[in-house]
Amino acid sequence: MTHSMTGFATARGAQGAYTWVWDLRSVNGKGLDLRLRVPDWVGGLEIPLRGVLGKSLSRGNVSLTLKVSREAGGDSALRLNHAALRAALGMLAEVEAEAMSTGVTLAQASQADILCLRGVMEQGSDDEDTGGLLAALTAEFPQLVADLVAMRTVEGAALRVVVLDQLTQIDGLVAEAAKEAALRRDVVAETLRDNVRKLLQAADTLDEKRIEQELALLVVKADVTEELDRLRAHIGAARALMGATDPVGRKLDFLMQEFMREANTLCSKAQSIALTRVGLDLKTVIDQMREQVQNVE
Repeated sequence: MTHSMTGFATARGAQGAYTWVWDLRSVNGKGLDLRLRVPDWVGGLEIPLRGVLGKSLSRGNVSLTLKVSREAGGDSALRLNHAALRAALGMLAEVEAEAMSTGVTLAQASQADILCLRGVMEQGSDDEDTGGLLAALTAEFPQLVADLVAMRTVEGAALRVVVLDQLTQIDGLVAEAAKEAALRRDVVAETLRDNVRKLLQAADTLDEKRIEQELALLVVKADVTEELDRLRAHIGAARALMGATDPVGRKLDFLMQEFMREANTLCSKAQSIALTRVGLDLKTVIDQMREQVQNVE
């Protein structure tokens, strides 16, 4: 089954005070290029994510973004620093004792006043235990990748229809080129006879072997049978690749170069307006197919 390299998948999750959003996207690329943006404070997360992607995908520029948030008021949002609290209470007691010794009366400090003292309440640190979060994220990620692969499969099915239709167009143009080549055979033969007469007129300066070489060269330049045969072979090879189960994008890329090489040669040998037109149409469809093939995994 043909797979595209284009796709995306998103997902949301939550565990305790944590919530997160996944964003996974892929576009065409020569190889597998993974670009991950994940929280570095969740230790040990990136390596297993790369492993899942590497097993599921073979080509494409893949970007993954994971945003993790902690809910306000959650267990890890704010916490009491007991050491700072004890120090603050001790200092408050000293201040109160000193004030009383000098006859100064102080207002009673409230719990809110104490909690507002610097260091008594602090934000949960990034080095807290994130083992549960790591397990939840790594357990959820394969489904996200499966969703991406499913979309790439759907895109690939549509891509396969387009490419096979283009191959049918190329097949029809090759058949048309064969007919035009047959129709121009008499014209080519007459041209060849004219060239022979010109060579014979210069026989005093050319030997027989040289004349044979020139005639052979003219015949080769006029014959497009080999190019048409190769184009037919390329069509068969491309159809076989589109039916393969393994990733075939790189092979199709190379095959498109061969398609275009034969079409260029056909145009250079055309020697007729009709055959040149067919050759140009071939190049147009081949170039369109090349653009589609660049998205095949």
